[in-house]
Amino acid sequence: MTGPVFVDTNVLVYRHDSSDAVKQARAETWHTLLWRQRLGRLSFQVLQELYTTLIRGRRLSLDPARARDIVLDYIEWQPIQIDLAVLRRAWVIEERFRLSWWDALIVAAAQASESPVLLTEDLQHGQRFDGVRVVDPFASPEQGPREVLESMSS
Repeated sequence: MTGPVFVDTNVLVYRHDSSDAVKQARAETWHTLLWRQRLGRLSFQVLQELYTTLIRGRRLSLDPARARDIVLDYIEWQPIQIDLAVLRRAWVIEERFRLSWWDALIVAAAQASESPVLLTEDLQHGQRFDGVRVVDPFASPEQGPREVLESMSS
């Protein structure tokens, strides 16, 4: 198995979005594995985006108290602070890989958390960013999360 897995906002949102049952189930499967194995990582940026999307999203409109509880549960995943070092790293990533600012910030936070895997559907599956490999959790529905992670470490 691999090391920690940095999880982007979109994967967490799908866990609570019943408009796409397939993605919701897949997000839940990933979440369960990461929680049990204590491999999940994220940043405070992800938590902020998650909260906003849960209470003001196009398809979601959770009660703010419920959304706060969901966000607080993820504190156990050791959120990365977006500090000056992460900002500087993100600026380099933004220019070098021609990513949007927000994607570069996610990649920088994944690197800061020493996660070899970044779970997101917003970047190209298999793409590498200096020690971080992108996994689209919805790209290989025939493989379970454990199989995906094991294939990444080989």
